[in-house]
Amino acid sequence: MAEVARLAGVSTATVSHVLNGTRRVRDATRQQVLNAMAAVDYTPNQVARSLATSRTTTIGLALSAISNPYFGDLLRAVENEAAASGYTLLLVDPHEDPAYEGTAVRRLRHRVDGVLLAPSADAHDTLAELAAQHVPTVLVDRIVGGVHDQVGTENVEPVAELVAHLTAGGHTRIGFVAGHAGLTTTVERLDGFRLGMSRAGLDVDETLVVDGDSESEPARRAVLALFDRADPPTAVIPANNAMTIGAMQGLHESGRRVPDDVALVAFDDFPWADAFRPRLTVIAQPFAEIGREAVRMLLRRMEQPDAPPSTVRLPARFVHRESCGCVPA
Repeated sequence: MAEVARLAGVSTATVSHVLNGTRRVRDATRQQVLNAMAAVDYTPNQVARSLATSRTTTIGLALSAISNPYFGDLLRAVENEAAASGYTLLLVDPHEDPAYEGTAVRRLRHRVDGVLLAPSADAHDTLAELAAQHVPTVLVDRIVGGVHDQVGTENVEPVAELVAHLTAGGHTRIGFVAGHAGLTTTVERLDGFRLGMSRAGLDVDETLVVDGDSESEPARRAVLALFDRADPPTAVIPANNAMTIGAMQGLHESGRRVPDDVALVAFDDFPWADAFRPRLTVIAQPFAEIGREAVRMLLRRMEQPDAPPSTVRLPARFVHRESCGCVPA
């Protein structure tokens, strides 16, 4: 920086302002600095800058993006928003394993300015450690208590809307394929199913609520078991996109056609849902906005560490296609 300043005929402080945008510099002076940087092939040393400022300009993201295609979409949104704000993204995949999650987040937090985390079903120790160490943290997708900032989708009312759509079409025996036990999204979506059935004046047949473990293969087995019984449901609601794939495989193996023999509506939209035949009626989450808002919340937390924590719930959208068995408007 001293050499750039000498060549440009300015102070090192002016060079710093040009590099960091911390103060307005006259256009002519700014160009002198840029010319001098080019002349000596000067590139800011990020490691040295981190040592001087105690900032890494890196955000950590801990979520199981490899096994969950929805999280892949979320990852892209987070990365784009972080890059637009001048931050690099560092990713770890906890694999939905609470024991490994703690280790992964612990390694991550020493190398980043803040952490975005989609907490596992038993993330209490990890969350407590992040709070005790005053690590700027935002929880993504899964709302857990009120200690940390967090952002996610509305889950209860959208699932109740799916149930209302099916009951309006005459369905009274509705199967529900629930996600991994203990996840807040699993609890909330199951609550939405029960709420929708209650509003329709229907009792919940607990034998029609099955465990899909948030993955395709367990959902396939669960749906096969549902339709191996003497009184199967006439409609099914898988509670995430991976389980929707498994449910459709199970229905196909059981010889059921969608929507001729059984109606199917699902939580989560995905790129190929509109390419299936029939096209899938779903609840679409605003994953891009979740990712953008998560980064914005984390940057605010890093600048205002003593601000009270906030929770943001973003609305989901009902997408009416054909798998429900009624003709979309």
